Amino acid sequence: MLQLTDDQQLLKETAERFIDATCPLSTVRDIVEGAAVPARYQGQAAELGWFAALVPEEDGGGSVSGQGVVDTAVVAWERGRVLQPGAFIPTNVVADTIARLGTHDQRSLLPLMTTGEVTATWAVCDTNGDWSGPSGVEATGNGDRFVLSGTKTVCQEGHTAGWVLVMAHTPVGPTNFLLPADTPGLQIARLDGLDLTRSFSRVAFDEVAVDASAVVGAPGGALAAYDRQLGVAVTLTTGEMVGAMGTLFDMTLEYAKDRIAFGRPIGSFQSIKHILADTSLLLEASRATAEACARAVQRDDDTTDEEVSMAKAYISEAGVSLAQNCWQVFGGIAYTWEHDLHLFLRRITTDATLYGDAAFHRERICRVHGLENGASS
Repeated sequence: MLQLTDDQQLLKETAERFIDATCPLSTVRDIVEGAAVPARYQGQAAELGWFAALVPEEDGGGSVSGQGVVDTAVVAWERGRVLQPGAFIPTNVVADTIARLGTHDQRSLLPLMTTGEVTATWAVCDTNGDWSGPSGVEATGNGDRFVLSGTKTVCQEGHTAGWVLVMAHTPVGPTNFLLPADTPGLQIARLDGLDLTRSFSRVAFDEVAVDASAVVGAPGGALAAYDRQLGVAVTLTTGEMVGAMGTLFDMTLEYAKDRIAFGRPIGSFQSIKHILADTSLLLEASRATAEACARAVQRDDDTTDEEVSMAKAYISEAGVSLAQNCWQVFGGIAYTWEHDLHLFLRRITTDATLYGDAAFHRERICRVHGLENGASS
């Protein structure tokens, strides 16, 4: 568990009560079956500061402890505990980017994001599964006007987002663009996916014309912003992962105590004890690693990028292993639609690849150290 200040503990408890009252697992199951997300969910979550911690106070934001990344990670852990829906991660990534690099006009969106009136998606992954930034979209232009063409995919909650942040290749280098989701030529299509509790979209740019006001930061300078964007996204994703992992392990431990076979709880059998012990170690190591990731992004120093990728690489694999171990303990009942285990397995497995899988982040660690494919560059 994160080492929390008193203010952060209050934030955690408030998020927990809100989720349990507004969108418990029974409601999540209704959403999986086709029901809409509760009407006031986004606005009420915003009132609790879910989208404000990475935004300066002058733009309508503020964090409870002064550690915006850690505060947002606290919320992510609680969200993952009950598989919450919504554009929490991408909206925070986009809000943080605008707060750091946006123009005066772009920053006018921040108060709308902090109140939940506007959501955004971060279009970063290309159709080949490359999460490294600009690949997949090209932008031609002379600096005053650009035309974007190409496709990004696995964009969280893209079909409900009001704004899209995308990095594209330009003649002067990778550049970030922020544009309304209803921009002519921008086509957003919802995708089918493994995780039934959230939605992802494909965002296609069919000669989308924008002017210089859509550029976020310096033209050609998007790679300088990418590491921070990825750091925030990974922090919140691993936070949601360990929240889900904790709930799944608790469910499994309770089942091992309650399920009787041959006249005794199955948790008393040595083979099950070994599985539970190994699974507990995966969970505790993942929690510690996720906390280190959040504090590294908050600190923002020379070691941050490496710590972010170490966390994502480890938790991506540990999470899937934990879910599979829990499946083994539950046995046949875990294969049923009515049991909740498959919802957690789907979420954890999807998060393991979201914003880069273990292999992607190991390669990134190699690049941080000037290595490529294990050899000196």
